[in-house]
Amino acid sequence: MGKETAPGPQQRRFAAYIEGLAVAAGHADRNVPLKNYCTGLLLPGERKSVEPMAARLAPDNVRRMHQSLHHVVADAPWSDEAVLDRCLDFVLPAMLRQGPVVAWVVDDTGFPKKGYESVGVARQYCGQVGKQENCRVAVSLSVTTETASMPVAFRLYLPEAWAKDRKGRKKTGVPDDAQFQTKPEIALAQIRRARERGIPRGIVLTDAGYGTDTSFRTALTKMALTYVMGVQSTVSVWQPGQEPKPAPAYKGTGRPPRLLQRDHKHQPTSVKELAMSLPADAWKNVRWRQGVKKKLQSRFAALRVRPAHRDYWRAEPHAEEWLLIEWPAGETEPTKYWLSTLAADTALVELVHLAKHRWIIERDYEELKQELGLGHYEGRGWRGFHHHATLCIAAYGFLVAERNRFSPSARMGNLGLPVPEPPPHFRPRGSPRSPRAA
Repeated sequence: MGKETAPGPQQRRFAAYIEGLAVAAGHADRNVPLKNYCTGLLLPGERKSVEPMAARLAPDNVRRMHQSLHHVVADAPWSDEAVLDRCLDFVLPAMLRQGPVVAWVVDDTGFPKKGYESVGVARQYCGQVGKQENCRVAVSLSVTTETASMPVAFRLYLPEAWAKDRKGRKKTGVPDDAQFQTKPEIALAQIRRARERGIPRGIVLTDAGYGTDTSFRTALTKMALTYVMGVQSTVSVWQPGQEPKPAPAYKGTGRPPRLLQRDHKHQPTSVKELAMSLPADAWKNVRWRQGVKKKLQSRFAALRVRPAHRDYWRAEPHAEEWLLIEWPAGETEPTKYWLSTLAADTALVELVHLAKHRWIIERDYEELKQELGLGHYEGRGWRGFHHHATLCIAAYGFLVAERNRFSPSARMGNLGLPVPEPPPHFRPRGSPRSPRAA
């Protein structure tokens, strides 16, 4: 027997961290299983579903460990929000030591899935494969500094057909209060809770799937939150310096007219048409960050415009915003558009920097999916899907905190956690050498 090595500072911080998560989960019976689950997610291994994690954690008693892990993630009624809140209490101070909060990033991520029995699975756009696919999709809100980011909310998008399917809801344990909401509606609920939670405010960043929704942008403005949001090329705006015509003069009979006016000579334009009409000197080369091999740069133009969506039902025109347009050299037309409520004196380079800051969460999802097993949960239920995601995010949160403590090497499998050898003949379901079907 070799001499047992005393745990180092990193291992002691991890022990304290998961102790706090276990306390947040409530019942004492969940304490050890939850700790084991988080540890299993951080150990080396390609598959992070319950069965292979049980084999890594307890090679001498796989069945008992499997039952324990499965119960805490699939059945135990602990609060995902409470555990994520405790995670944030630990991670956010470490992030803030390196710089202030820059942005709140709204995003959604897809999980390809065969069949339609698993909760939320439908044929819909899946970003992971870049096309319509059988999958489920979750909406998330991440808090970012200049160099780090961390998901703080994660919720399954329940397609309308699923929301109305009583039999499917009952079979997968969808709670009664989980009614149909659009992705922007889910995101707004996450943002409202982040504000109530007292998380330092950031500029809200989204892609065009959210930014094209005028009601979503309007709701953020009412909450006094600034945004930079992608929009589709078809979004309508007024030319710089223009706005809809005022209501006609009151003629003394009936109700005074209130609604804004348009006519065949006075119409808004699409952001694409506006971009294509700009002179050559409107476009500037901007570099926004260092890429893997070189500085990332492209051509941009920025204009002050008024959005025009259904303003003929309004008494006052929409306020002026920034329209940011990207037209890379060599492309036949602009490729991306953003609307932003940043101040009118914001420099072009700052607009571009913030519009492109969304890239930072790509790193989160790459690591969450490829190394921490975010998409590996094999159960079909609502509770299990969210519990597994919460614990993946919590495990990732420890890595984020460690990296912000000047430990850039803090990665899954590199924390010095003890790793027992799995049973010699163990093969998880789905393994090429397994005789069992997945």
